[in-house]
Amino acid sequence: MNILVTNDDGIHAEGIKNLVEALTKAGDVYVSAPHVQRSASGHGITITQPVKFEDVHFPGAKAALSFEGTPADCVKLGLEVYRSRGITFERVFSGINHG
Repeated sequence: MNILVTNDDGIHAEGIKNLVEALTKAGDVYVSAPHVQRSASGHGITITQPVKFEDVHFPGAKAALSFEGTPADCVKLGLEVYRSRGITFERVFSGINHG
């Protein structure tokens, strides 16, 4: 099973690391998350400028993408980027929030 993991605290947050570690027991985990903290912007999407991203190393994940967009951008564009690479998902998880 392929699992996509995202958050709004940023790709370097402790919570997403813990979630990825836990989910590796259930399937192949892929990450698509904001490059920085983006709390309280989860439903927003970027429409006035391109959203840049890069492939990054993420322990425990098959692959990871770091986006300069909102959390919603990360899910929407992450699904598209991974689909273009032949990867589809059965589940999407978000979290674990700090605090």
